[in-house]
Amino acid sequence: MLTPLEAKQFAAEWIDAWNAHNLDRIISHYAENVVLTSPVAARVLGDASGVVNGRQALRGYFAKGLELFPNLQFKLIDVMQGISSVVLYYENQRGTRTGEFMEFGAAEKVVRVVANYSI
Repeated sequence: MLTPLEAKQFAAEWIDAWNAHNLDRIISHYAENVVLTSPVAARVLGDASGVVNGRQALRGYFAKGLELFPNLQFKLIDVMQGISSVVLYYENQRGTRTGEFMEFGAAEKVVRVVANYSI
């Protein structure tokens, strides 16, 4: 279980990695067997399930996202902590708000992500 301080540090580093557009830093937060589910992934990847399986596939998806949105920037609004998870609530450069549930596995790496977006 992450402490409140560790959860806040994770969130700050995650946001900073995305704002730096540093794919290696971004992907370092995820386990090899990570599973991400996102309506944006469904749209970007052309797969209605919106599921991205594994770190390599996630890296490809994130690379495509950074390419499609070269001005991408996130502003952290809140961090919520669970037993083995966090929810990062943030806003992007277009004003869209996102809540990402992230579950941690071994070595405090993210094994599951469920992304939700403002409508």
